Amino acid sequence: MTTAPTNDLVQALDILTPKNSQRLKQQLLQGRGHWGNKTENRKIHKQPPFLSSLMSVPKSHPRYLSLMIRERIVKGVAQGIASMHGLLAHGRGEAFDYLVGEKTTRKAKQQIRKAAKLLLKAKRPIISVNGNAAALCPKELVQLSKAIPARLEVNIFHPSKSRERKIAACLKRHGAKEVLLPNKGRIKFIASNRRFCSENGIAKAGLVFVPLEDGDRCQALIKMKKKVISIDLNPMSRTAKSATINIQDNIVRAMPLLVKEVKKQKKN
Repeated sequence: MTTAPTNDLVQALDILTPKNSQRLKQQLLQGRGHWGNKTENRKIHKQPPFLSSLMSVPKSHPRYLSLMIRERIVKGVAQGIASMHGLLAHGRGEAFDYLVGEKTTRKAKQQIRKAAKLLLKAKRPIISVNGNAAALCPKELVQLSKAIPARLEVNIFHPSKSRERKIAACLKRHGAKEVLLPNKGRIKFIASNRRFCSENGIAKAGLVFVPLEDGDRCQALIKMKKKVISIDLNPMSRTAKSATINIQDNIVRAMPLLVKEVKKQKKN
């Protein structure tokens, strides 16, 4: 089944293919597209090449894992889960991943153990999910929610009720029974779309787990006397500096380890 194009993708074509953007946009909106060489062997795809080409990368490629992670966000944009801005944010984090050798460091493992302990001790913990987090590790977010247990809540920076619902649907496809959406709750000290939250979720939470977070909300939650656990590869970011515990690791590596550690500590 072909994924319908989102406005983000259509707008991106203005940047990616300015000379042909009008034709390509029209093809996307019609759910079809003719790509490749103008020969009798021309391939016909229902998505532009930048959505599908990475899947053909061989596992022997030195950047295979990194490219596959990027592919998840690209697909997330195509599905209306992630924002096009999320691609830029991921690239910024990936740069810091290079600096730690693209592996989970000893310090990150210590942070994961501390985070698991805090999550299990917390009163009314909430797992806050944005587009990139949902695109990269929806299964692990749901697993963590069940292991603690903690409720899941959608919270995104760029306003979109449609995207909020699609993120919730994505989490439910991966096993979540309930996903809270922004409603009557409010986060103080910020003016962005992130201030809107569920009155039964973040508003009442004693601890908020905020993977792939922007710094202003993290700082606001701390001011509201809530504990915050974040995953941020950039140790100099406002989030990393403000959070009660920051796990400096790639979310796709950190989440499985965090789920495992929570289950381990819960048994002991």
